[in-house]
Amino acid sequence: MGRLLVAALLLTAASSCAFIVRPAEATPLRAATAHSTPVFTYYYIWFDPSSWNRAKTDLPTLGKYSSDDPSVMRQHIVWAKSAGIDGFIVSWKHTATLDRRLALLVDIAASEHFSLEVIYEGLDFNKSPLPAVRVAGDFQYFATNFAPRAPFHAFPKPLLIWSGTWMYSATEVAQVTHLVRPGVMVLASEKSVAGYERIAGSVDGDAYYWSSVNPDTNSGYLEKLVDLSNAIHNHGGLWIAPAAAGFDASQIGGKTIVDRQDGEVLQHELAAANASAPDALGVISWNEFSENSHIEPSKKYGTRYLQVLGYSLGHLSSLPVATSGSDSTDSSSPGSGFPTGLIILPVVAAFSAVTAMVVYRRATRAGRRDAKSSRTRSKQSRTEAREVKHLAKERRQRRRARRIARDA
Repeated sequence: MGRLLVAALLLTAASSCAFIVRPAEATPLRAATAHSTPVFTYYYIWFDPSSWNRAKTDLPTLGKYSSDDPSVMRQHIVWAKSAGIDGFIVSWKHTATLDRRLALLVDIAASEHFSLEVIYEGLDFNKSPLPAVRVAGDFQYFATNFAPRAPFHAFPKPLLIWSGTWMYSATEVAQVTHLVRPGVMVLASEKSVAGYERIAGSVDGDAYYWSSVNPDTNSGYLEKLVDLSNAIHNHGGLWIAPAAAGFDASQIGGKTIVDRQDGEVLQHELAAANASAPDALGVISWNEFSENSHIEPSKKYGTRYLQVLGYSLGHLSSLPVATSGSDSTDSSSPGSGFPTGLIILPVVAAFSAVTAMVVYRRATRAGRRDAKSSRTRSKQSRTEAREVKHLAKERRQRRRARRIARDA
């Protein structure tokens, strides 16, 4: 019965998100309060002013900024905190430019009491793996030069995600991670249970960067997240579940497009991520503008996606209003067509209930590590996934009915 309740709550959150709109007036920004599940968002420090001239269909509200600009970094952190984000997962590898920018971000984050983690880019521009000896050296550089700093202590140990682990042999992963694991938690980026099981003994968990999933068409979406969570937790690992705002990499040769649906996709993916009992949420992304997954305030969307995220996390009074973007005037754009400031209570209630379920599942996880209980949880997860798929179908039908009624 409890599983069916979670499925129903997922449906409630997803079907209600179209009714969430921006507040009527700006309110003071404040630091986010503590969440039962930490919330991070993927953050990129590779921008120069010229970067914005390639493969972009939207631009930041702050303009064509440089990732060397401390005022931009500070504004990003202030905005992130206003939406309930606890920290950035920063894309990095050991180069002079990225080292300089990460050091600057660490200083600012420390002054703002904001957390940081690192995702190490283990693949080059052509998606080929960097030499394992290079990865090992970069990991040791991080452990020595960055890990001791305060922003990296959101977890018991500083956390380093290795992007691209699926391109390395199990032996290479073990040889790299054993050098730093006494003092650093190393998470894989595997995309499947089989992939994670292959290297589970050499890592401390997994962070799946699933930016291009379409929750409306991928029937195994929630089941895959739950199965990954179970596998990771059965090994005592840490699970960072993904939630994206949308996806469109057509400007850089991609073919998959996931329409944002005025924030509905982000709401649905947050609910599904929470239902997988994560140790943290990894929101995709703060500023990946080339793949159009960004939630950073922008010319096109204003602050719409900070508002959607903030409302989902219960930060209802700390968000800035849109300062730019078509959503402030166009009747077909995000947030228009409903009374200003309206927040449908079932959304907040749904996420609160899902959070309560997550807390319960964590409290009982320690006593259910044996193989029999693992099989039982997997069976229950599949039952839940089937229920969610059925309810999601009903959700789509209701959404079509609302559109028909609105057009009439």
